[in-house]
Amino acid sequence: MSSYKELLAQREQLDKQIKEAIQREKADGIAKAKLIIEQYNLTASDLFSRKAGAKSGGKVAPKYRNSATGETWTGRGKAPKWIEGRDRSNFII
Repeated sequence: MSSYKELLAQREQLDKQIKEAIQREKADGIAKAKLIIEQYNLTASDLFSRKAGAKSGGKVAPKYRNSATGETWTGRGKAPKWIEGRDRSNFII
């Protein structure tokens, strides 16, 4: 059976080998990716385009209006006080 110090030395050697393998494999992966990018004339937008259904960050049209004040609400998030507890169908735009 190995001693504690021998096991620590083995772990240090393994950690070093792991780091070297990561660097080597990362470099290989980058080289392969560069070849594919050049081969197909890919751009950053080709590689990192947004998926369908992703948030666009655009504004949403209001769905409800307070006729007394003209305030509007989209129906998303916390309801404003002027519509809380009331029948929302009375405020639909």
